[in-house]
Amino acid sequence: MKRHETLPLVPIARGEGVWLYDLDGKRYLDTVSSWWVNLFGHCNPRINAAITDQLGKLEHVMLAGFTHEPVVQLSERLSELAPAGLGHCFYGSDGASATEIALKMSAHYWRNSGKPHKSEFISLQNSYHGETLGALSVTDVALFRDAYGSLIKQNATVPCPDWRDAAADESAEDYALRCANSLEKHLQAHHKSIAAFIIEPLIQGAAGMAMYHPIYLQRARELCSQYDIHLIADEIAVGMGRTGTMFACEQANISPDFLLISKGISGGYLPLSIVMTTDHIYQAFYDDQTARGFLHSHSYTGNPLACRAALATLAIFEQDDVLNANRVKVAIFNRIATPLREHAKVRNFRNTGMIWAFEVDTAHADFAQRCFTLGLLHELLLRPMGNTVYFMPPYVITEKEMQMLVERTLTVIDTLS
Repeated sequence: MKRHETLPLVPIARGEGVWLYDLDGKRYLDTVSSWWVNLFGHCNPRINAAITDQLGKLEHVMLAGFTHEPVVQLSERLSELAPAGLGHCFYGSDGASATEIALKMSAHYWRNSGKPHKSEFISLQNSYHGETLGALSVTDVALFRDAYGSLIKQNATVPCPDWRDAAADESAEDYALRCANSLEKHLQAHHKSIAAFIIEPLIQGAAGMAMYHPIYLQRARELCSQYDIHLIADEIAVGMGRTGTMFACEQANISPDFLLISKGISGGYLPLSIVMTTDHIYQAFYDDQTARGFLHSHSYTGNPLACRAALATLAIFEQDDVLNANRVKVAIFNRIATPLREHAKVRNFRNTGMIWAFEVDTAHADFAQRCFTLGLLHELLLRPMGNTVYFMPPYVITEKEMQMLVERTLTVIDTLS
């Protein structure tokens, strides 16, 4: 809040498509989808209509002993779309909640299976899975771990296959396999106490959009199966078509034991998260004893309004053939972005699906704040992580808006560098 004494909050009055408008009518291109949640633009008429229709029927009912049509329909639709074997849905409110649910469910599964000693977790270096205490135990961000380390259970990390860290003569695939070898060594030594390995498939968001080869996911799946460890795929940020397929795991042709969904699932409208899992894990909790049942609840679990927003979002994917349309947009954007890729100050320009990122060679220690402030003056909402600039726009962005985004980002870089 002290920073906002000199950097005023931006008061947003309305949104339309990729644009946000402040109280003075000035517009900003939402290049980060309002923290990666908005898929089909602000004030999308089809999602609006679905929520409005639901408002006239049922706003909320608890899922303890009750159910309702939207949550049943959404569960069935997700079961059709998700990787094979994920037929059960547990509903939460946000991404961190999904992480908590999956960690608890994994450890409780092993307890119910007579292996209570399997209660530890591993994650990748530089991982981010949320900021509640359980989620922080598998989040490798120094700022958070330093502040709250005394409150959390410390879990191990293994090397991240981020191709930026590969040797000069090493391909992204070879580096991913080298990191997978490190994972294998860790599992060999510690598998008896490990409940699960949690991973952000293909892209680590908070690590600066760290991208890696899908071969790592294949090896992780094989190793987790070999050593009897759950694989938790955190697709909170990278699911819902963001990496080019509905779920990032599809690009490695694997099915995790748990799939975490949030952010884009409701089109950026309402808080919603889902943990999907298998029949095998579900059966471990199917018992007469309450203590063997899964012990977790949210007051707004499976909220009908959020579920209708999610159903409308999934309908748009199908009706507009979004995944194929996005592939065309990716090719267009990559062509338009050539001046960015070739800029003297730009390093590691990279792209996976509808995510682009690069580092800026800068001497400014406060580059992120300067870039954000200057971006606003040029009608752009940019939110760099350190010197990493990334674009994660709503899927409805047009070619004209792409052109503007690239041209004005170049202006910002030239001004700051």
